[in-house]
Amino acid sequence: MIGSSPASTARAAALGAALALFLALAPARANDGPHPALHDALSSLVAEQGWQGLVWSTIDAEGVTRTGAVGVRDARSGEALSADDRVHVGSVAKTMLAIGVLQLVSEGRFDLETPVATLLPQVSFDNPWHSTHPVRVRHLLDHTAGLDDARLADVFTLAADADAPLGLFAEGRRLAVRSRPGSRHSYSNTSYALLGLVLEASTGERYEPYLQRTLLQPLGMHRSTFDFTTQEGPRADASVAMGHFEGGQTQAAVPTPLRPATQFTTTAADMARLAAFLMGDGTADGRRLVRADLLAAMGQPVGTEAADAGLSVGYGLGMATRDRHGAIGKCHGGSTVGFQAMLCVFPAQRSAFFTAVNSDHEGADYGRVDRLLVESLAMPPFEPAAVDGAPGEVAAGFYVPAPNRFARFAWIDTTLNFVRVDPTPGGLRFAPFQSPAIVLQPLGGGRYRVPGRLVASHVVTVADDGRPVVSTGLQTYARASTAAMVALWSSLVAGLLGLGWLLLAGVPRLAFGAGPRWRQPLAAPCLGILLLALPVPFFFGQSFLAIGDLTVASGLLAAVTLLLPVAMGVGLWRTWRAPRRSRWQLADALAMAGVLQWCAVLAAWGLLPLRTWA
Repeated sequence: MIGSSPASTARAAALGAALALFLALAPARANDGPHPALHDALSSLVAEQGWQGLVWSTIDAEGVTRTGAVGVRDARSGEALSADDRVHVGSVAKTMLAIGVLQLVSEGRFDLETPVATLLPQVSFDNPWHSTHPVRVRHLLDHTAGLDDARLADVFTLAADADAPLGLFAEGRRLAVRSRPGSRHSYSNTSYALLGLVLEASTGERYEPYLQRTLLQPLGMHRSTFDFTTQEGPRADASVAMGHFEGGQTQAAVPTPLRPATQFTTTAADMARLAAFLMGDGTADGRRLVRADLLAAMGQPVGTEAADAGLSVGYGLGMATRDRHGAIGKCHGGSTVGFQAMLCVFPAQRSAFFTAVNSDHEGADYGRVDRLLVESLAMPPFEPAAVDGAPGEVAAGFYVPAPNRFARFAWIDTTLNFVRVDPTPGGLRFAPFQSPAIVLQPLGGGRYRVPGRLVASHVVTVADDGRPVVSTGLQTYARASTAAMVALWSSLVAGLLGLGWLLLAGVPRLAFGAGPRWRQPLAAPCLGILLLALPVPFFFGQSFLAIGDLTVASGLLAAVTLLLPVAMGVGLWRTWRAPRRSRWQLADALAMAGVLQWCAVLAAWGLLPLRTWA
């Protein structure tokens, strides 16, 4: 400033810096707080559901940002939760990491079609389609690489080190590719852990400080971090709200080997800044962070069987297009120790919301929070797609997850999480075994819609191998042989009946019969069954977060499940060697054979012995 004194120049510079900081921290107009009606509705919902607290932020079509909070930050102290408190958001971290990867794509470090093997030669893939369809960066971002979600040891562990090298989680592992890369969505925390490695390999530094500097700072998200934060212990951060489970049980955060997929701490206001960026052109802080076309493509599924068949909902580049509560938006939910979170943006309506509940309760209806926030935004009504009325041809039968989310539990998902699909005069009956059936409305072209939705929610098509498939965009079900399904169910029923017979009929006869009990044919089988209860008190005595660790409980579980078929084999051998066999003994032998064949099936599917740490 010409003619000004040094003091006035310094004051002007200070005012300019303060103004710049204010603008960075407030990308949208903010008011004093939330609408009273929304605050009251959310407060009532928190009390009804038995949650501890909830923070949220919204951006409306006028560009006004509001934040709010209800409930308590820690059930032990009863201190009120504040909108300024920091919270954990679980898998919402994937959206943040995806933006960081898209930054590198925008800078030309690599592109979406780059094979991951060229960036991470130390990672080994077991990919039957490698020669024609290698795993590419886009596949990791879209959850279409065909990889397992995670091992129990990657998710439920108290042995992880927050400062350990990220690559340890993949060390010595050969990652199985279970569907042709790019063809089907299957949610995978492993994919996003690999993206963290991609980022580190491309930048030469840990992803946390790199993204703090190149992403969070330009976005003005100064109270957010990719670093591990927790509420208790030597690394306690007093600004982070406590997580809770049922009954107000408190649980501090613990490190995870898959931290790029789920480790992020933030505030409601910072997430509003992120939402504003996601609805923009990819620029922030006066410079371009992400190419506009890449930012716009987030949430758009590309190249999958479902997308090619005309389904618009699905996952793309770190976000999912969701059709819920009368609105279609780009969203990402998250669940982590003691927290549930959701971020949704509606670019065409210039509106968005974020919410985090510091309570993780089984069976809670977190979707009601989303509904209240959508309604509070008062967006123009979305136009629903017209019902065609022509159901089209669909192969009736049983459909199973293909692939299922956790490879280790494929037998469970195939046997008990199947869907029965049947054409009806009004559309398509979609009947999951474990939830109520719904009749999908036909929209033409093999597309169907759940009643109440706006656009197609399901699509019927034919896979490369000729099998009919039904997809929701986020889960594909392939038609299974009825004979194969009957064989699996018969095996399960025979095994359970065998266990029931040996417990209810065999144990009493063994306990009150004459002669040395240890020499009886039933001795080993009954002991093998009773030993299955041995690990139970040890599991109750440890945190459920240690299920994936090798502990006394998990070690005993592996031992007793290994001994079970051995015990059945001993019992059958002794029954066969008995000089005289009664009808009771023949029934016992059938029961033992039923249990033994079920053990063989479980072993073939990788579930026996049951090792939770492997």
